[in-house]
Amino acid sequence: MGLSLKARKEIQKEHFRRYQQASKKEKGKILDELEGITGQNRDYLAWVLTSYGKTSWVSIDGKVVKLIARAKKGNTKKRIVAGGRPRKYHEGCIAALIKIWDFFDRPCGARLVPFIRHAIDYLEASHDPDFGIRGDIRQLLLEISDSHADRLLQPARKRLALRGKSCTTKGSLLKSQIAVRTFFAWDERKPGFFEIDRVAHCGISTRGAHCWTLTATDIYSGWTELRALLNNAHRWVKEALIDIKDTLPFALYGLDSDNGGEFINNQLVLWCHTEQIQFTRGRPYRKNDNCFVEQKNGDRVRKTVGYFRYDTEAAWEALKEVYRYLNPFTNYWQPSIKISGKTKLENGKYKKHYERAKTPCQRLLECPDIPEERKQILRTELQKQNPVELKKALDSAVDRLLHLNQEKAGKNIDNGGTLAEDAVVDGMYFG
Repeated sequence: MGLSLKARKEIQKEHFRRYQQASKKEKGKILDELEGITGQNRDYLAWVLTSYGKTSWVSIDGKVVKLIARAKKGNTKKRIVAGGRPRKYHEGCIAALIKIWDFFDRPCGARLVPFIRHAIDYLEASHDPDFGIRGDIRQLLLEISDSHADRLLQPARKRLALRGKSCTTKGSLLKSQIAVRTFFAWDERKPGFFEIDRVAHCGISTRGAHCWTLTATDIYSGWTELRALLNNAHRWVKEALIDIKDTLPFALYGLDSDNGGEFINNQLVLWCHTEQIQFTRGRPYRKNDNCFVEQKNGDRVRKTVGYFRYDTEAAWEALKEVYRYLNPFTNYWQPSIKISGKTKLENGKYKKHYERAKTPCQRLLECPDIPEERKQILRTELQKQNPVELKKALDSAVDRLLHLNQEKAGKNIDNGGTLAEDAVVDGMYFG
């Protein structure tokens, strides 16, 4: 049987003064001791011992009243905290953090914080009132941790869960000539091995010709190249890959695709053989075999240009303009997180370990397999880039693309078309 309430109060009365005069480490030992004796909650004991015997005098209706600190009555489920540290990140800092997070496409804290530290000079030099970097806000933004940034951004984080239609069609019998890539088939610790995929801009209907996006992602660094394709012809995929190979700041050694006919064709197989590029494919119906590029399809393409239908030459040109700014912004300024290993726990599950968030450019500059002349090209190009100006140009290009879509939607409505037939007004598929 435990101690009575009166006995517990006597114990608190006996120890409160020693607790109030003790150091932080000694207070912990006192709480351990009293928690075992009284069986009371540790937080409650800390509050009682801190406030015990403290009084204040106030005037109520002309009478001087003595107030003594006592335990709060009513809802005992709320945590009672004694004192507490003053708030470090004030409203101005939180407002600036939210504006930067929103302006740069709402990344997670683990990607946002390294970006802010990498681009703080550009953010401050822009003198943009939207960012509000003034006074002590710069230093606070440099000191904030990933998890604290996520906590501060939690009230403002709202996502739309949208998904599109799959337009992957089976390839030809050439699949027998293209090896299936297994997990250890490539040395993923070396730059130059890319996963490739396409994204359809068909809206809610796959009928007729429409634009596509070719996505190519380097497995080692996360370097991503996006190219706009006019339609589903095989030649556009090949020409886009040739352009990617010619503009990459490092060598292209391998390509890995799904089993779609846009990749499994004679044109691409012969080109890879001529250029001595290793060409492999994933297993049918196993999207995780191409997990790196699939992630970029959503994070880079869908989040930027949406799920609308783009099926005109003007929309194709506007889409190319978007990727003109999105590619350098992604590769030089957008940090990404990469898994570094797994540890098997005693319960049979695996715990994943991740590297610190870095930009693809940073990973390439740290890679010993990249020649120094290539690294110098990367450094020179990085110095030419300004993340704030790039993002503003990107937003303007996206606005022009969406404006073309709205104009086309208005014309179809004026001509008496139906939304389901034209599939251009909303262009969304909620699934």
